[in-house]
Formats: sequence, structure tokens, C-alpha cells
Amino acid sequence: MTLASPRFGLLQGYNSGKYHCELLGSSSQPHPVIELIERQLSTISESELRTRAAAAENDLFDLGVTFTVYSEKSVIDRVFPFDLIPRVLTAAEWSTIEAGVIQRVAAINLFLADIYGPQHVLKDGVVPSELVFGNPNFRREMQGVNVSNGTYVAICGVDIVRDEYGRFLVLEDNARTPSGVSYVLENRRMMLRAWPELFDGLPVRSVDSYGSRLRQAMTELSPPAAADPHIVLLTPGAYNSAYFEHVFLAREMGVTLVEGRDLIVIDKRVFMRTIAGLRRVDTIYRRIDDDFLDPLVFRKDSILGVPGLMEAYVSGNVELANAVGTGVADDKAVYANMPRLIRYYLGQDAILPNVDTHLCAEADGLAFTLENLDTLVVKPVGASGGYGVMIGPRATKAEIEETRAKIVEDPCNFISQPVVGLSVCPTLCADGIEPRHVDLRPFAVTGRNTWVLPGGLTRVALKKNSLVVNSSQGGGSKDTWVLFPEAPR
Repeated sequence: MTLASPRFGLLQGYNSGKYHCELLGSSSQPHPVIELIERQLSTISESELRTRAAAAENDLFDLGVTFTVYSEKSVIDRVFPFDLIPRVLTAAEWSTIEAGVIQRVAAINLFLADIYGPQHVLKDGVVPSELVFGNPNFRREMQGVNVSNGTYVAICGVDIVRDEYGRFLVLEDNARTPSGVSYVLENRRMMLRAWPELFDGLPVRSVDSYGSRLRQAMTELSPPAAADPHIVLLTPGAYNSAYFEHVFLAREMGVTLVEGRDLIVIDKRVFMRTIAGLRRVDTIYRRIDDDFLDPLVFRKDSILGVPGLMEAYVSGNVELANAVGTGVADDKAVYANMPRLIRYYLGQDAILPNVDTHLCAEADGLAFTLENLDTLVVKPVGASGGYGVMIGPRATKAEIEETRAKIVEDPCNFISQPVVGLSVCPTLCADGIEPRHVDLRPFAVTGRNTWVLPGGLTRVALKKNSLVVNSSQGGGSKDTWVLFPEAPR
């Protein structure tokens, strides 16, 4: 059931069609705050909105809020597209998302502690051993390593979609080095600059505490001997596609941004080079993948990491967030098993269910996938950023057959899922305000406990009818509003 077109204002004539609308909902009696937001939107014309949107884009350019779009070979960096019409979540909706994300992060950390420890989950046959040991992100160097508070994943991004029935579903877990939170914070600041009157009288929760929460978690994860822990953020450098975010987060946390060449390991301890001499480092929020972290252990040709870092880490003299080897939980085949892992470790049903997933590594899943390629979404298990994805109903016959050949050649590398009718949100487009598909990436920060930033990154597919929202594939973003429970005064 969809909402009738609004009767007035900027959204006059807007209709979400068969899809759930994230701003207007799917009920004939919308939330009172949503009605107020709709009326607030009616106070501005489309031409004025375009003027403000252009000013916001200029501000983003001046601030260097960019992202590399690898699908456009002639472009290195571009302004991260931002739409001024917000996505809104009620307090009740957020309560479900928050509880589901906290539950999921708890299960992921218990799973990682288990596979790098006693491996009960494998001995009990809950998941097949080859799913773990055959995973390229499984790091045998981590077996038996003590991790502070059992927190392997200190920063987690969980990709959530809503289907045409209004159900929240988990599409993917991001447990390695999840990106995008800087855009959440910058989007809010951009909204407050470009359209401050839209917030008048509205109970929208703040996102400003992310930096302090992240620093608190990094402090809680520091080695016990560190009375006043020194924290740094390790970046691959200015040529990394997410470098803006690295600079932004270091500033938000109040920590030093370093590259591998700024650090040195002496006697299994990590030090930062400064003009005043060496300074001990206790916790590293690293934005470098495992492979490049330590050339003595992983890729020998890496010039991005720190020689000897793993030895210092294994010795307990420095903590890394996220821990080495967390990519095992990113794998889409492991993702497919998350509901049973939640039951195994927590004795609970998943608050946020998965999208139905077929493993091509399993005979039934392979047969089903090959028989229904034209109706399914097919994904490589270890890829991210929307790369390598085939959407059957929108693919050509040649693309379907190419995907079929890849699956037959290496079935363990693929999963398939039904096409989800992603929810939509009103978006300023060339021809006016139109529905565009969106998803949501909430960010969870875990030290001794888990806290979820009230909001998250709403990514929007800017191309009409496109279901690919990834920023690396040319998608944009919106400010995500989480409402307080109380009604507006």
C-alpha cells in the first residue's frame, strides 16, 4: 500500500508507486512529525531548492568532500553527490534497527573470537570448516591472539534495506574498514547550513557525538598498561579514495593522522616519529587492509604498512581497530549464515533478518541460481562497492550467460538473492522531485559496549530505476533523520 500523492508544496504530485517511501511512509495516517516535515517542505519552491542544492555542492567542493568513482575511468575524484531532501526514521523504526545492529555486532565478535580460538562453531557443524579456512580473509596469524574485550570489530557498518512491504532486511556486513561515516556527519552540517529552517520544531537526534564515542572506544581497547593511551589513525595516504574521511575522522577524534612511514617498531613496541622524538603508540585505528599492514607478515611489497607491527600486536603492546582477520565476517557466504550464528551464540532469533540468500557453493543453491539467473541478483562473495554484481531482470542475455559461465567455473565465489524492491525517497532530479531507491548503513562503535550512531549513511541511486546505490558506482547520499520519541511541541 502506498501513500497518495501529497496535496501541497514541494512534493505536489510526488508518488512512490509500488515502493515504500522513507519520507512519507506507507500509511494513510502518517506519523505526526512526518506530516510536519511535509508541511515544512512546502515552504520552499523547487527553484529555491535547486539554488540551495547548487550552493551545497560548491561547499562540498570547497571542503574536499570527494570520493573516487572507479567506474568512470576519466575521473579520479568527484564531489560526493548530496540530496537536500532528508530520509526520516521514526523512534520506533530506529529502535528496531539499533537493537538489530547491536545484536549482529555481538554475534560477529563472538564468531571471530571462536574461529580464532576454540572453534566450537566448526566442531559443532554450525558452519562448514571450508567456509572459514578457505576464506582468503582468514588470518592464521590471529589464532590464539588476545583481543581487548573480545572486540574484534570495533567499527561496523551494516547495510540495511527496506522492501516493498516495509520490512527491514540486512543486505551486507562491513567488518573490515567500513567507510562513509564522515558523510553522515558532513551531511548533517550541510543540511544545517543550507536549510536550517527545515529543522524548526522538529525532534531530530544529533549525530555530533560520533568522534568522541569513537575515541572513547579506542581508549577502552588500549592495552591495560596504557594509563593515558596515545591513539593514532593510520591511513594509506592522500591517494586513497577515502582519504577525506581519514582526515575528517582524525580531526573529529582529536588524534594524529599517520602513514606507515610515520611509525616504527622497536622491541615489539610501536612509536610515532615526531619533531620532539619518538612517542609511544597504544591504539591504532587503521584504515589499511590486512594485506598491506605489515610487509614482514603479509604482502612483502607493501610500502603502506609498518614492518614489525604484527609482532607488536600479537605481543599485546598495541591494539588495532579493527582487528586483523575480521574480513572473514565480511564474506557474503558467512553473511548467509548470520541468522544461525545469532541463534548459536546468543540463543536469539535475528531481529533484522537477512535477504534470502542462496549459496552457489551448495548443490541446491547452485541449481536454483543457474535455473533462475534472469530473476536473481548474483554477487561475488568477497567483493564490495557494488562491483561484479549482476541484476538478472535488468541484465542482457550476454551478461547473464557471462555470469553463468563464471558461476560454473567457480561456484564457491558466488551467492544469489531475489531482487528486493528497495524503498525510495523523494529526490531532486533533473525533471523534478522523483522517487529514487535508497539503503541505509548504520555505524556501530564497540569498546566495552556497543553504541550505534543515531542515523547512518543513506545512499541513494541517482539514476532512474537503478538499484545500485554504492557511492563507488556513482550513487549519492542524504541526511538521515532519527526522531526522538516525543511529539513536536
